[in-house]
Amino acid sequence: MLETFDIDSFEQRTIYRVFEITGENYEEIMLGVQDSIFRIYDFPHTNTNFDWTSIVLFGNKCPIGKRGYSRDHRPDKKQITVGLSELATPIDMPIGMTIREGNINDQVHFNDTFDQVVNRLKPGSMVVFDQGANRKTNLDKVEAHKLKYVTARQINKSDDKTWIKNFRELNPELVDERYGVYGLKKKFPSRINYLFFSEDLHKNQMESKFRKVDRLFREAETIQKSLDNKRKLPRKYRINNPLVDCEYSYQTKLDSMDEDTAKKILKKACIAGREGFFCLVSSEDLTLSELLQIYRQKDSIEKIFNSLKNEIDIRPLRVWSNTSIYGALLIGFLSQLIMSMIRYDQSELKHTSVKFIRQSLSNLTVTYERIENGSKRMIFSNFDPISNEILGLKSVKT
Repeated sequence: MLETFDIDSFEQRTIYRVFEITGENYEEIMLGVQDSIFRIYDFPHTNTNFDWTSIVLFGNKCPIGKRGYSRDHRPDKKQITVGLSELATPIDMPIGMTIREGNINDQVHFNDTFDQVVNRLKPGSMVVFDQGANRKTNLDKVEAHKLKYVTARQINKSDDKTWIKNFRELNPELVDERYGVYGLKKKFPSRINYLFFSEDLHKNQMESKFRKVDRLFREAETIQKSLDNKRKLPRKYRINNPLVDCEYSYQTKLDSMDEDTAKKILKKACIAGREGFFCLVSSEDLTLSELLQIYRQKDSIEKIFNSLKNEIDIRPLRVWSNTSIYGALLIGFLSQLIMSMIRYDQSELKHTSVKFIRQSLSNLTVTYERIENGSKRMIFSNFDPISNEILGLKSVKT
């Protein structure tokens, strides 16, 4: 490989130094990448999805590694947060990545992610993001740049009284017959709220709540049995720290009621009456169907996160310095970008998993054969339909 590409030999530690050098020039490289993307392609739109995730760090030396809400389900480890911006369907191509401390929330991280790509977006473009980044200053910032937005917001008590309680009486519109989605729209001077109810979502959430009721009842039952038998509580209900002294005093209500009554109390505490409902917000007056479709298509950026973590394999991060983190993640971003460009350029591969594209390219083989006069020839093999499509080859036999 070194001979083929005319590269000087190097030691393994040089690769780690590459991370450092790449990270030191992270912003300049990202700017150059964006310049290239928008020079190569004349995109039909610049509507953009934003989203954020966390990635676990292994090691304690990296300054931006902080403990925070872990999307990787590793609260015991420090982490960093990563923001992505992606041109929306049918483009589905990442155009920016920001990296911040592991304890930064989405509302704050929004500014970095938005500022990195806003100059690439045409006036009137739509930006879509989750309720985690929804706050007034962020919405005002979007509109100040002559852009539109779609986001979600948390349902509050006023919604319970004005919308949810009287939802059926307000004659909601059937938006999606397959999932039983109904919706209502309410206009305000600066925004429009869209309240949806999904029968499918309601079913799933109610099943989850019933499982929680059963779990809470079993916990109370276990504690009551320990009290009745005058035994210590099971370990999972105790503080198991030799440096902490704690006296327990537990009392359940089970000795004064039957199981049905107990579960009714638990159901009343667990079921809020909002199950199946969700609220979206937009600066634009769209139909309920249009808005729901725009928000649903945002899941394409979640697929990019999944690809980065599980198919491009940017995890685990074991580097120590900030610049190494930037460099390692930038290389992962470029890998994902290439995959997205392949799927955008080759419509036949639009819905092909990154896993299979990567596997197909990895299987391509070059065999060097030395012939009698001392020269060499290269024999290419292990083509398949995916690599043929990428290379523009219509029919190649292995």
